[in-house]
Amino acid sequence: MKELCGFSKLSKLEKLNFVVDEYLNASEHVKQDFLSCAYENEKFQRIHEQFSENTISNFHLPYGVVPHLLMNGVDYCVPMVIEESSVVAACSRSAKFWKRRGGFHAEVISKIKTGQVHFYYSGPVKKLKKIFNENKAILLTHVREINCNMSKRGGGILDIALIDKTQDEPNYYQLSLNFNTCDAQGANYINTNLETLAFEFKKLFSDNELEIIFSIVSNYTPDSLVRCYVTCSLSELHDDQIEMPPELFATRFKKAVRISQVDITRAVTHNKGIMNGVDAVAIATGNDFRSIEACVHAFASKEGTYRGLTNISLENNKFYYELIIPLSVGTVGGLTNLHPLASNSLNMLKKPHAEDLMKIMACVGLAQNFAAIRSLVTSGIQKGHMKMHLINILNYFEASEKEKEQTFLFFKDKRVSFNEVRSFLGRDKQLQ
Repeated sequence: MKELCGFSKLSKLEKLNFVVDEYLNASEHVKQDFLSCAYENEKFQRIHEQFSENTISNFHLPYGVVPHLLMNGVDYCVPMVIEESSVVAACSRSAKFWKRRGGFHAEVISKIKTGQVHFYYSGPVKKLKKIFNENKAILLTHVREINCNMSKRGGGILDIALIDKTQDEPNYYQLSLNFNTCDAQGANYINTNLETLAFEFKKLFSDNELEIIFSIVSNYTPDSLVRCYVTCSLSELHDDQIEMPPELFATRFKKAVRISQVDITRAVTHNKGIMNGVDAVAIATGNDFRSIEACVHAFASKEGTYRGLTNISLENNKFYYELIIPLSVGTVGGLTNLHPLASNSLNMLKKPHAEDLMKIMACVGLAQNFAAIRSLVTSGIQKGHMKMHLINILNYFEASEKEKEQTFLFFKDKRVSFNEVRSFLGRDKQLQ
């Protein structure tokens, strides 16, 4: 294999040719697969390629919608980008189920984001505190220009604090800042503030006394919280598809939630189901689902043990199911404005402010989780999931439309598995 210098300077086609020739057996068929995933719209394609580096093609995911999700009395059509079978269908069933029972209710508890200047200081602690307190207001004047536009929108730096971390690491301290970034996700804005403050703070000390290690926004935002819930009388839980008395369903549902709060093997899967919904909306709206995931799972461990994120009450003959999670999202800037489908997603959601999007995401997460537990405590998860997965198996075997129709009919009341489908179709192809 030949070594190539300056790969990033090659054109997209040159990059693709190199990858195919050196790593994919110079297959013209494979090359055409990559080329076929490009947008026909040259403007869209050019924008797409500028999102990342060394791009050779696009990777497409299904874009689905959940119609008629009722939240706080407003009907939404919610976009979801996800490849996992049954997630969108499950959310849609939950949306339909709860719309007849008052819908979802949501509120933003707080919306504070944070970032830190991490530094080591070897001098007297009293001196450090004195210099910080005397210069706190002056430091903030150095970022006044950076905050001008954000302040006009009602946001900006909320406070700045000196944090002593020497119990965890000798000589380690932080300048910790809280921000209101309004409708922006705000990472670049926060980082610019932090790096500017770090530079000015360093000037207040002698050369070897204080060492700035780095300045960075934190993706852990436990004070950017949203709460959503559904509620109805126990009798209103009656549904012909549940196939058990509502009181029994509610009791089994509560036990399932309790298991997620005491057993980590279930808690991770419980929360993954919530994030199936949250992440799908985040991707559809151009938000950073990776930072959202990291924060939510850290939040699930905030009491020292990882636990399920939902809470349930059956008091006073009422079913009350709640989710509280931290979300840091934006509806302006970044991909939300640049990606054509992300922009359309926000338009579909009635051009929400960041707080509205937080509420919508949380409700979709709760909807997905409710659907999953409902299946678990009644018919079991495989009955619905594997039926949805059947189409993927059929596509793997490149089944014809007639074969698909015959297979769906055959497995209507039978267990679905890869081997069973292969046997029915008479295929020899093995799972790769």
